[in-house]
Amino acid sequence: MSHKGIGRWQGAALMATTLLGTGVFILPQMTVAVAGPWALLAWLLLTVAVLPLAFTFGLLASRFPHATGPAHFVALAFGELTGRILGLMFLLVVPLGASAALMITFEFIAPLIPQAQQWRLPVELGLLGLLWLLNYRGLQLSARLQFGLTLLIIAVVLLLLLAFGLLQQQNLQQLSLPDFNGSALAAACAIAFWSFLGIEAMTHLAHDFRDASKDLLAALIRGCLVVGAIYLACSYLVLVMGSGHPLAMIGVFNQLLGGYGELVLGILGFCSGIATVNVYTASVARSLASFSEQGITPAYFQQKNAYLMPQRALTAVIAAMAGVLVLTWFSGQQLEDLISWVNGVFVVIYLLSMAAAYQLLPGRYKGLCLLSLALCFILAVAIAEHMLYALLLIAALGPLLYLQQQRQRLSAPPAVLRPGSDG
Repeated sequence: MSHKGIGRWQGAALMATTLLGTGVFILPQMTVAVAGPWALLAWLLLTVAVLPLAFTFGLLASRFPHATGPAHFVALAFGELTGRILGLMFLLVVPLGASAALMITFEFIAPLIPQAQQWRLPVELGLLGLLWLLNYRGLQLSARLQFGLTLLIIAVVLLLLLAFGLLQQQNLQQLSLPDFNGSALAAACAIAFWSFLGIEAMTHLAHDFRDASKDLLAALIRGCLVVGAIYLACSYLVLVMGSGHPLAMIGVFNQLLGGYGELVLGILGFCSGIATVNVYTASVARSLASFSEQGITPAYFQQKNAYLMPQRALTAVIAAMAGVLVLTWFSGQQLEDLISWVNGVFVVIYLLSMAAAYQLLPGRYKGLCLLSLALCFILAVAIAEHMLYALLLIAALGPLLYLQQQRQRLSAPPAVLRPGSDG
């Protein structure tokens, strides 16, 4: 077996930076604001609760590696049409969500740029060019860079905890636990859960791992544990230190380390946001190329470069993101309202993936699959009316893909219609 590819620690770094994303220095203060000290319990519970999901995705991706990830698992379990619907939902929703994440990411460096808002669109389009270059040579370079970024974020959080222990020991006794508030705890969990959306993106990259059967599952679990620990530590610092700064972690940094929080955390938050968009860009490009090989999307997107990266698919995904950014800029519309609808699509992806796992995995994993499925149902109920966008996508894509499938069956031999074909 080739020694090239992503190892388990590089994969864990990709996982961690994907989940940390734009929320690494923002979500802790949001959970503290709604739940106070109970935010710590929320992060702890959520980290434990997300492990079954990560474990199940890891089992699926290591046993059934495929560029389309969840769409492939669902096709194996429930038929090709269902898999195609899920896959195209992912293709259609990620450029929108990733573009919104890119816009939010810009806010981390906006204080460092004179007249930042005038430069927003050129900078964001330039970042898309950077993402194209990062992905052109495949994910090995990105994995190494993101491994370093993860280590930097961990180092900064550990440095803050060390400074807190040395300089603010008196505050350790000031943390008092109020009466239990179940609704506040639930609200904090709902906010915190979005930090773990992105687990499914790693399943698209199974073929980029050195040995997916050994490394992918370990990478997912380690990545989730690292992320949970970072969010728990940041929430603790925000809770105990307090801050009048709009971005509480920057205020904590300035108090403990004497300034430069805007520069250090701004750059780290910005890079982490870029890392998140980078992984999703790679995931969607591989999905688009794989669907082309199956005849679902035009054959034009099949071509791969010398680094086995589907270059045309990558360019198309980047172009779609650029189009969203340009349209948003000139229309003056904000994407924040659409993000909640986008999240509903990911809940559908999670639900169907866990149901597929129940069908595909051996009997000893049935209990784990049911637990993961129950967690997804709870999330779907919490999102409520925001699931409507996902349901509308299903209603629109279902008939179109059914007609396409019927035409293909009439014009092509059955062998080319296997849902598991992957170039």
